Amino acid sequence: MKRKITASEKKEYWKTLRGKQKAQYVWDYYKFPIAVTLILVYIIGYIIYGHFSKKDIALYTALINVSVSDQINEQLSNGFLEFADENISQKDVQLYTGLYLTTDQNDPNHEYTYASRVKLLASIDGEQLDVVLMNKEAFDAFSQNRYLYNLEELLMDLSPDRAEELKPYLVTNTAILKDNSDELLTDNSLSYQALTEEYPMGFDVSQKGLFKKAGFKDTVYLGVIANSPRVETALEYIKYLYTIN
Repeated sequence: MKRKITASEKKEYWKTLRGKQKAQYVWDYYKFPIAVTLILVYIIGYIIYGHFSKKDIALYTALINVSVSDQINEQLSNGFLEFADENISQKDVQLYTGLYLTTDQNDPNHEYTYASRVKLLASIDGEQLDVVLMNKEAFDAFSQNRYLYNLEELLMDLSPDRAEELKPYLVTNTAILKDNSDELLTDNSLSYQALTEEYPMGFDVSQKGLFKKAGFKDTVYLGVIANSPRVETALEYIKYLYTIN
């Protein structure tokens, strides 16, 4: 039976060790508690760092069926914060990219449609989407589903002094209030019928400002999500996009 080394013997042995020998001795006997301690210190440090470095989101924005360069990406996020005189170290613009909505199965981005739809619906339900920048197909889809603010009313309520200035860029679209699409699933002899309403749901932001300067040939529409809790910031964002020359 192996004899257990006493504490006094360990102490005497420790005195005989030099330099690296002591480090190796400590590691051999205490590596597990040392490893656990280091992991705990890392986790606590990570939590503390995350708490103090976390930025407040000033605005949630999404690009749908629209691709931009890194330079424009930067202008759509930090550029706006500088324009709004926000502290970039404390505030951020959440810009969702790589989102596609299309019914064209031949479109190379069609495979991303389902994942994009799930992401967008979750963001809208969680009030984490304020502004969408999109092409005509996406604009029609958002309009039909009544996801977008009546921008004419929004301007008159929050920024009447800018209403006339921005009015030329307003774009009207159609919202579907009610239809018989569910009935068509069980009876294909019926014809499609829908109760609709038309009102200004978007801005054409490719006529002036950042997107025109960038040389976009296709029309880019901007819409404000109807349940956005940050509509005043959204209007400031619209002002910013038209201000860039």
